Amino acid sequence: MMPLLSQIIHLFLIAVPVACIAWTVTHEEIFREPREYCQKICGNTQSVAKRKFFYLFTCEYCFSHYISIIFLIITNFQLLYDGWRGYLLTFFSLVWIANSYMSLFGYLRQSLKVEKIEAKMKDENLKEMTGNQ
Repeated sequence: MMPLLSQIIHLFLIAVPVACIAWTVTHEEIFREPREYCQKICGNTQSVAKRKFFYLFTCEYCFSHYISIIFLIITNFQLLYDGWRGYLLTFFSLVWIANSYMSLFGYLRQSLKVEKIEAKMKDENLKEMTGNQ
């Protein structure tokens, strides 16, 4: 096993692409059409299994679980313990950290949108005030 500090650094670094992929698929414009299709199927199907499967592609939290599994397979990373216990601990830790990253990113992105809107409104108000004088 690698030293604890190295394990923690690896964990936080592996969570970055997990968060990036989960956010991109569930929020960004490039995947809008497939996501809308999944939302349509999810809302219109009678089958519980089909509804849950298609919901997976619309929820960043749910999707991050599957991306975490893929990254565990790719990296073979285990946290604190060797074997299945290390994989299990890593899996839930990756999901938690990746979702923390996505929450922070969502908050920052929303804050930037609000700032842009406020700046645009101030600019328009300034133009009205100078144009009326």
